[in-house]
Amino acid sequence: MRSRVTMVLAATAVLLGGVMLVPAAYARLSAGEANAGPESVAAPTPAPPPLPTLAAGKVSVNFKGEFFSWALLDRETDELSGSKNMAATSSTESMLKAWIVADYLRQLGDKEPPAAMKKAASRAIRDSDDDATNAIYRASGGSYAVPAGGQPGPVIKRAISTCDLTDTKRGNVKGYEGWWSFTRMSPRDAVRLGDCIADGTAAGPKWTKWLLSEMSKVRGSTAAKDQGPRSGGGRWGIIDGLPESITSQGPVSIKNGWTVLNYDGNWHVNCLAVTEKWSLAVMLRYPRGSGLDYGSDVCASVASQLVTPQPGGALKVPQQPIGKL
Repeated sequence: MRSRVTMVLAATAVLLGGVMLVPAAYARLSAGEANAGPESVAAPTPAPPPLPTLAAGKVSVNFKGEFFSWALLDRETDELSGSKNMAATSSTESMLKAWIVADYLRQLGDKEPPAAMKKAASRAIRDSDDDATNAIYRASGGSYAVPAGGQPGPVIKRAISTCDLTDTKRGNVKGYEGWWSFTRMSPRDAVRLGDCIADGTAAGPKWTKWLLSEMSKVRGSTAAKDQGPRSGGGRWGIIDGLPESITSQGPVSIKNGWTVLNYDGNWHVNCLAVTEKWSLAVMLRYPRGSGLDYGSDVCASVASQLVTPQPGGALKVPQQPIGKL
């Protein structure tokens, strides 16, 4: 009897103790929350800065020669900018090889070219090989006969109509009227041509990626050892003026054109480069005594001045006496 009463009393005490403990614990928790202060919230992660690109801007080159012109096309906004004379024309030289190859490939559609022709197309781009280009040009219906009525031949006509070129025309040098290298083109048409190649219009859906890849693999420098009578190294110019922060974003596809012409004693130098974001062309004529490096450095200088935002340090552009930049 006593032990049962004792157990009941003990159980009652435990229950009462528990009832007393709950309000006490709640009171301590409430006091802790009151003293905790305002709740902390993590600051939002700032948006990363925009990647460097080429954008419209001022270009200053103390150029010594007969012709200097450039144009930049923003491929994301279609904004066209450049020098005041960006509609003026000069001979295309080997820069046009990018179109000649594109025109040939587009006409193939989904078909593969013969192995020898595909190799010729690659050499025309990577090594600026004249003989390989002539084979592609003839296969596309090109001819060195003087076109009738002062009109360009069929290959150049297709460039004008396919890529919406407004200034391009047949060369006007007596005795060279049917030569593709003497085709007259403006820098603003050159950047339109670059855009036409990059967006797939020029070479068609099957071959665009291949052509842009070949243009990104152009090789050889301005050095005499890389320059031959029928081909030559063409990896210079605009590509040299681009910082690593741009070249690391993806391939830069290029095709330069260059020669010394006896009829006027000038170097004719053209630089074309295109990426997913922009297309840039620089076209020059200057005395033969200045050399090929002079033209290469002018092209590099124009590109480096259009980099946006400008890198913290000076770009390592090869230095030649082109004047104040």
